[in-house]
Amino acid sequence: MNFFDLKNISERYMELLNPTSPEKIIKVGQVVGLKPGSKVIDFGCGFGELLELWAKEFGISGVGIDIRPYAWERAWNKMVGHGLSERIEIICGNAAEYEFPHQTYDVATCIGATFIWNGFGEAIRAMKDAILPSGKLVIGEVYWLTDNVPEGYRTQEKDVKTEYELLLAARQEGFDFEYVVRASHDDWDRYESDNWYGLLRWIEENPDHPERQEVIDHLHRSQDEYTRYARQYFGWAIYILNPVSR
Repeated sequence: MNFFDLKNISERYMELLNPTSPEKIIKVGQVVGLKPGSKVIDFGCGFGELLELWAKEFGISGVGIDIRPYAWERAWNKMVGHGLSERIEIICGNAAEYEFPHQTYDVATCIGATFIWNGFGEAIRAMKDAILPSGKLVIGEVYWLTDNVPEGYRTQEKDVKTEYELLLAARQEGFDFEYVVRASHDDWDRYESDNWYGLLRWIEENPDHPERQEVIDHLHRSQDEYTRYARQYFGWAIYILNPVSR
């Protein structure tokens, strides 16, 4: 079973696909100054929950891009169901290849999906052409909580940076951290548990599926990694990046 199929199973009861909350997403929208008419582009939009929350709370318009047909369908049905389809467009495709109009959006976001461009700094470089000169970037990213990470795990997660390295990467691309909205342990536990719940429900519902053991193995690897390492060594935050000082 491929990675996207496993994600579709684990995330089927979720709306926000990262360790955060609707309240924190709304807080981010307040900090970046969203208002009716603000335009947002969301790279790796998942099920479109950020765009829906901001459209309902602030009156934004915009576009979301996600590579998974399952995610695209859920996000689009959400916009239609909430009467937002005339303001929010959902594209199914590779966000790294999406040809967006330059210097058009007030805010560009990528929440937990900088792997689209192979990293945090690369994501900033790719996204910054989408925003107006006064626009802002909003990026959700994992980071090391401590320098005392077991060497084997650090090697396994070689793309993870310290928070200071994220800050330096932002500055190198001409941005300052304006605001940080950090995940709590409760946010992490909710996110991981929601994934486990989706996997376990599927395992229960599919006793004779030929790939059932692969899903069980994926569940156990996820639980082992989180309880042994990730909860202790991983942090996660949404960073608001401001170009005002460049």
